[in-house]
Amino acid sequence: MSSTTLELTRQLIQRPSVTPDDQGCQALLGDRLAALGFHLEPMRFGSVDNLWARRGTTGPLFCFAGHTDVVPTGPEGRWRHPPFGAVVEGGRLYGRGAADMKGGIAAFVTACERFLAEHPHHPGSIALLITSDEEGVAVDGTVKVVEALEARGEKIDWCLIGEPSCVEQVGDGVKNGRRGSLTGLLKVQGVQGHVAYPHLADNPVHRALAALKELAERVWDEGNAYFPPTSFQFTNLHAGTGATNVIPGELEVMFNFRFSTEQTDPGLREQVETLLRRHGLDFTLEWSLSGHPFLTDSGELLPATVAAIRAVTGLETDVNTRGGTSDGRFIAPTGAQVLELGVLNASIHKVDEWVEVAHLDTLSAIYQRILENLLTAPTEG
Repeated sequence: MSSTTLELTRQLIQRPSVTPDDQGCQALLGDRLAALGFHLEPMRFGSVDNLWARRGTTGPLFCFAGHTDVVPTGPEGRWRHPPFGAVVEGGRLYGRGAADMKGGIAAFVTACERFLAEHPHHPGSIALLITSDEEGVAVDGTVKVVEALEARGEKIDWCLIGEPSCVEQVGDGVKNGRRGSLTGLLKVQGVQGHVAYPHLADNPVHRALAALKELAERVWDEGNAYFPPTSFQFTNLHAGTGATNVIPGELEVMFNFRFSTEQTDPGLREQVETLLRRHGLDFTLEWSLSGHPFLTDSGELLPATVAAIRAVTGLETDVNTRGGTSDGRFIAPTGAQVLELGVLNASIHKVDEWVEVAHLDTLSAIYQRILENLLTAPTEG
């Protein structure tokens, strides 16, 4: 059952790299990559370690992107095996980060090792962009590395992110885009008072109900061929002092849009603010944009990936944009073609996170075939 991809994944899991602490994962990867001729460029921003490793100086540039940080384990006593023990049992490797996404990172490296052994003089360049700030606030990770690359004119042509993307079998799902995420913090003002004297107060909950109902029921768009309709969800509502006889003076509402390419950030803001003004509310509204929607529906990367999956697994993959956000939101705006392909996402962020051992080698083989499809000269076949 042992393989180089499995063993590297185990070594990464055994480093408890709870975000944003890398715990030496990038140094471990760097040693393997340096032996392949990669130029290593550690990039530290704030308390975050990032690694930009590149082999070659010419284009096109293919980049594997991923993160070494993991989410906290929660109570370790609920785990069947130590969360950083990297225990193999029943054909599965258990540990925090096994699926999200240390298995994917290990598959990056072993795919490169085999590809370069067979094609040491391939055209173009290969890079790895590894951060330890994806699971956290994501302000000093991939976004800062991309800014640094852009500032010096270093352009990624194709980017494959190793986030878990599959449902039942490795290769059954590829993400060619993600929805945007926009959060609003709404504060509706009223006048606090005694519930027995409502004429002396102004209840902001009562005032806001009609507007909130309209926001919840509104159809924002119908989506398109790649994206489901834009969704709107209230995530938190709070008002009052906790007393039963006090009319609140302020209502605080938090909500989130997951929006398709049918919408824009400024457009959604304007629609919401216009609606609130129409209802005559006294309000303030703070906005936070986590990422714009992005989509790769053309170019060389998508067909090369679909063909690689078919060649290795025999599957016809499902190309979709489901799920939350990823660091692709920072890379796609540079003009790069961006896809996400990794292992199964069934156990990510859960107690007893796991990955099928056999899937690690399958994923590595798919990655290798993608490199061959894109970076093998015609004379090499």
